[in-house]
Amino acid sequence: MPRMIDRKKRGGCLRDEEWRWIVESFTAGLVPDYQMSALLMAVWFRGLSDTETSALTRAMMESGSCLDFSTLARPTVDKHSTGGVGDKVSLALAPCAAAAGLAVPMVSGRGLGHTGGTLDKLAAIPGFRTVLTMTQFMDQVRSLGCAITGQSDDMAPADGMIYALRDVTATVDCIPLIAASIMSKKLAAGPQGIVFDVKVGRGAFMQNLDDARRLAGVLIRIGAAAGRRCTALLTNMDQPLGVAVGNALEVSEIIDLLRGGGPEDLKEITVALVAEMLITGGLIAEAGEAWVAATHALEGPALQCFSDMVEAQGGQTAIIADASLLPSAPVIRTLEAPRGGFVAQLDARVIGEIAVVLGAGRSTVHDAVDPRVGIMCDVKVGSRIGAGEALLTVHAADEASAERALRELYEAVSIVDQPVPAPPLILERIDETGATPWVHPMSVAHG
Repeated sequence: MPRMIDRKKRGGCLRDEEWRWIVESFTAGLVPDYQMSALLMAVWFRGLSDTETSALTRAMMESGSCLDFSTLARPTVDKHSTGGVGDKVSLALAPCAAAAGLAVPMVSGRGLGHTGGTLDKLAAIPGFRTVLTMTQFMDQVRSLGCAITGQSDDMAPADGMIYALRDVTATVDCIPLIAASIMSKKLAAGPQGIVFDVKVGRGAFMQNLDDARRLAGVLIRIGAAAGRRCTALLTNMDQPLGVAVGNALEVSEIIDLLRGGGPEDLKEITVALVAEMLITGGLIAEAGEAWVAATHALEGPALQCFSDMVEAQGGQTAIIADASLLPSAPVIRTLEAPRGGFVAQLDARVIGEIAVVLGAGRSTVHDAVDPRVGIMCDVKVGSRIGAGEALLTVHAADEASAERALRELYEAVSIVDQPVPAPPLILERIDETGATPWVHPMSVAHG
């Protein structure tokens, strides 16, 4: 181990069998934490080649159980988001893609820091089981076309052990290690294809386009090396996605979306990703046709598929007809505009961090999450606002936390005198050939 650490710290590469030995020995307790920490720091400074990243991913994936959906009649395609504020897309996307003819075996996580977690949102549904056994997970994907579960103890366990070290050694923000962590879990879940939603901007982990492109490229190349078809969309995360930030609030927004309402930006991202999944899964070849199919699924059978998934995982389906059955905060306060003008900034990071302080997220893995609390964005960048009108609405557990949030939220909003254009939502599409600017499929279809 010392020789391998030394080689990596000097910029050398480790062979496939060496990465396999490292992961196997570390998970067996034969390599101590201090040596693995040293190797992780060497990787942070020196990076990994694509070959090394694939080898590390494969070793972590093979440290536990791997699922096999090869006998399924439907193509299996998953989606992964790198995390953002108000990003509740998975809750609508999985049933929408299933309704359109795909199978979606989705292994998701809980939130940490300013970005929310899919499992925390689903846990706001009374009775919903966020962790399924592998047998339950596979049976539900076969019968309903979709299931969302947390990572089980026997799925890529090496990833959990290594991430715990990264968390306390300041090596989380390393693109090859991020990619290996993501892909070890995704590949273990057995999809034939994966679509990545790589967030870019203030509320994302990747705050500039170059880093987002690098991460997307590494993810796609790891997938290709494993025989999976992968593509990515780079999407804007300077302001929250949709209106709601907070777990029960976001579930309510998803129900609204599936019932034909919902914010336009949330609808567009969901349709774009489902359309990409249909192409990746080989069901549809043409982008405009895939967009139409995804839209029809979202506006039609996706609601019933969502209801079936909630019921299968023990949740109360009554929330679909009556969202007031979801947990609700006892204190609701509004931040009013100090003057009229146009909204120039709605800082996703500030809003996400304040939502965490309210209790909607966690700063450490041991923190409890309050499903009731959060923030509603009454405006978006580009909105015209009058003095005294609502900017943001705080849902809090008590008066003190509501007042503190209101004071701090002024930092998130900027109002100017001149009109501000709405920022682009989807920035680029990336596949094995590289990055291309995003063009709306229907604009191409209509000439």
